[in-house]
Amino acid sequence: MNTPKRAYGRMMLKLSGEVFAGERDYGISKPTLDDIAEQIIDVSKLGTEIVIVVGGGNIWRYRDTKDTDIERTVSDAMGMLATIMNSVALQSSLEAHGAETRVLSSIDIPQMAEPFIRRRAIRHLEKKRIIICAGGTGNPYFTTDSAAALRSLELSCNVLLKATNVDGVYDKDPRKHKDAKMYAEITYQEAIEKHLGVMDQAAFSLCQEQKLPIVVFNFLEHGSLLKVARGEKIGTVVHA
Repeated sequence: MNTPKRAYGRMMLKLSGEVFAGERDYGISKPTLDDIAEQIIDVSKLGTEIVIVVGGGNIWRYRDTKDTDIERTVSDAMGMLATIMNSVALQSSLEAHGAETRVLSSIDIPQMAEPFIRRRAIRHLEKKRIIICAGGTGNPYFTTDSAAALRSLELSCNVLLKATNVDGVYDKDPRKHKDAKMYAEITYQEAIEKHLGVMDQAAFSLCQEQKLPIVVFNFLEHGSLLKVARGEKIGTVVHA
């Protein structure tokens, strides 16, 4: 019996909060949540160790709520709490599908999650548990993209997979410009200099410094996550 091919021993999956809303503008869609869980479990069956960082934009995000006059650090704290809500929802769905999962939070919230401790997280991964890192970095002014880059490096992930709703990295917004060009590959420096908005500059800089490859792909295309995990050429690769 042939063992399914895997391209990475340990990978980071960055999911935006908007993914959890499905076709809605807000909140968590149960069918979408189950679909996300099933796709992640398909990858875990390859033997790949999986770390996940989720955003909170389907519930709260500073840049979408500036008109509330809520002070930035408070607003960012609310966004971190939103990521915890998404994380425990994803954990529930994964476990309902038979996966062993742990939520590790950078914010102390013991009733819902374990604290993020690097050695503990690595031990969970060695036991083939799926790890969900919640609470961002635990600090204001840092996005969950930066949290994904940071946790990727702390936990020695082989790749950072950035799940989006477009096919890869474009020279301009493909939803607004029909002549937008998608890159098959691009360097960190090009992504930073061209201010390509798929990830924030801090995340790109961290990955560049440690030469951690990033794959940007369309998560809404069913089966795309498994294709990336197998090493198939889809999306855009950002590397040195």
